[in-house]
Amino acid sequence: MNSIPCSVDKKGKITHLLVIRLSAMGDVAMTVPVIGTLLKNYPNVQLTVLTKKNFMPIFHGMERVEVMEADVKKRHKGLMGLWRLYHELKPIKFDAVADLHNVLRSRVLKKYFALDRIPFIQIDKGRKEKKALTRSKNKIFQQLKTTHQRYADVFAQLGFPLDLNHPQLLERQQLSEKLLKLVHQDTKKWVGIAPFAAHGGKMYPFSLMKAVVEQLNNTEKYKILLFGGGAKEVEALEHLAKTYKNTLCMAGKLNLSEELQLISNLDVMLSMDSGNAHLAANFGIPVVTLWGVTHPFAGFYPFHQPMENALLANREKYPQIPTSIYGNKVPPGYDSIMETIQPQEIVKKLIEILEG
Repeated sequence: MNSIPCSVDKKGKITHLLVIRLSAMGDVAMTVPVIGTLLKNYPNVQLTVLTKKNFMPIFHGMERVEVMEADVKKRHKGLMGLWRLYHELKPIKFDAVADLHNVLRSRVLKKYFALDRIPFIQIDKGRKEKKALTRSKNKIFQQLKTTHQRYADVFAQLGFPLDLNHPQLLERQQLSEKLLKLVHQDTKKWVGIAPFAAHGGKMYPFSLMKAVVEQLNNTEKYKILLFGGGAKEVEALEHLAKTYKNTLCMAGKLNLSEELQLISNLDVMLSMDSGNAHLAANFGIPVVTLWGVTHPFAGFYPFHQPMENALLANREKYPQIPTSIYGNKVPPGYDSIMETIQPQEIVKKLIEILEG
């Protein structure tokens, strides 16, 4: 990331910034509170967010934010595709670019924008300290800068410093008729559960998650809403929902916009270290997260959530935690790492939040 501040804040005039973050869903979602705080503090700033089509609904309802699709698999694929994307972006006449991704595609775009001498600031991902945190030998186990702060640092270098202690979160969304029919409103509080993650090292054993659902269900006080994605996940969650009467499977029934409506109305969300945790945190929903081979020290903890809401695998028994940033590296003997988090511990934390 550039080390010299580059102020593009034009007194009294609209400053139009391009914000780049293409994937993954959790990382895209983490831009939201930072962008919200930027817009709150700088009323003369207008943004265009460049991301993948699937993630565009994440920015729904944000004032002074337009969202453009980066079709990296077809229209904007490869060098020629990125050159086409640059020419689609160029007429908007951006004052600067905030690259919150810093990958090969955005680095190519940086070279194109340099032709017009448009300031282009890229995120410092902290790769060196993340490597030190996750290596097995001579591990440096310490809290790293959060991803949210790394995003904020990019805007600071463009002349827009942010205090993330006073953020702007998203407002609760009104439920559609479709959702109201699916969920059936009553006096029960709503517990969202998203039991899956992209990598097995971040996923709580499904048999133990079933025990969590059973204990919550038996209280007769809560409505449990299950979230997931792929066909196998939907099948597993549908079976779980049929087993317990206070449990409903939302997986496979909603698009992302509808999921966000529902998430914004939850009383609590239980999630892995995954995208659903960030989607809920953006609305200020209390989030309980379960951590296996990853760890909050890497900087991907949900925004403004108390650290006591993180339930961690036993690091005394598994001292190599965290073994990776993304949960894709599971050392021999670490397959059962998340079994050190007991279902009753999870239920206790959820009820503590729900009844607090």
